[in-house]
Amino acid sequence: MKVPRDTSGEELAKLLKRYGYEITRHTGSHMRLTTLLKGEHHITIPKHKFLKIGTLNSILADISNYLEIDKQDLIKELF
Repeated sequence: MKVPRDTSGEELAKLLKRYGYEITRHTGSHMRLTTLLKGEHHITIPKHKFLKIGTLNSILADISNYLEIDKQDLIKELF
């Protein structure tokens, strides 16, 4: 499955709530999300209307490594 190209930073933050991510800091145009699901993990997401495909791909890769699941499975579950 392809990574969606019309995802905003705020939409991604809402989708990641199912994995325990909560917004812990909001400075300027970036949000920092933290989860305590399997230890503490932080990610930073730009609060842009549309995330660039490389940025979104990198964020999803980081989350899939942390959760120890395949990135394609993560994409299917989120979108």
